[in-house]
Amino acid sequence: MRQELRTKIIEVCDKKIASKGDNVGLSFYAFFANKNNNPELLMEAATWWIQTHQLDHFVKAHKIKQMVLSNL
Repeated sequence: MRQELRTKIIEVCDKKIASKGDNVGLSFYAFFANKNNNPELLMEAATWWIQTHQLDHFVKAHKIKQMVLSNL
């Protein structure tokens, strides 16, 4: 996963945890605006989330952050 996406995921997870608490869940769509302005990055996130790790639609933000920090 490219660094741009790693940074974005960590930032979004931190914001969601800060605003909604440690138990907040999110989907990979949380890392993108409601516009498809970067389809390659969106597909990279979807592939990492769905194909590589077979994650459910909603996953706890703290788990996603730890996975990204651990380079999974």
